[in-house]
Amino acid sequence: MTAPAPVPALARRAALALIALALTDLPARALDWTATERTVHYGIDGSTGMALYRSIGANGPQVSLRRAIALTEYELLWGRDYVPDGSACRLAEIRPFLTITYRLPQPRGALDGGTQAKWSAFIAGITAHEHVHGALMRGMVDDIIGETLGLVVTDDPGCRKIRAEVERRVIAAHARYKAKNRAFEQSEMAPGGNVQRLVLGLVK
Repeated sequence: MTAPAPVPALARRAALALIALALTDLPARALDWTATERTVHYGIDGSTGMALYRSIGANGPQVSLRRAIALTEYELLWGRDYVPDGSACRLAEIRPFLTITYRLPQPRGALDGGTQAKWSAFIAGITAHEHVHGALMRGMVDDIIGETLGLVVTDDPGCRKIRAEVERRVIAAHARYKAKNRAFEQSEMAPGGNVQRLVLGLVK
């Protein structure tokens, strides 16, 4: 068997935006929220597993100078209600707006039975891999909510100190997310790891 080309790196691109909305008199409360998730495809060509894999290498999402098999991106916006409480300030309500986009390959043409079976197993595994990244992103949002909702900062009647403290906690939560994301990626991409097994199953 011809050895496959190096596995294109799966990569993450993330956009983190922070916004604070107008003050209201709502009490601090737990909240239910959901992320918006969507999947977009890029086209690839080939009648064999190897040809499909090579087409991924030529057409996959470009990250820096390399092509990725798949890509998970997110945009995260926040609505926050800061409430003055005497000389203190309280973060009374948070509204996260998380959009997760999965970019995955899709053959443009029909595949024969054997190649289709290989492709189905491959793309199911890659999709599951990307969805773990999405779950880590949702976990980051829950972490930020847990670290900031109901936060009270004293001697802050103008609600300025609390914003700086919220930003500090958001940055720390994002760093924890990146560490978990990196550990998962390294495990999946290691020699003999899940992604290599998926690629070998496609091209062999």
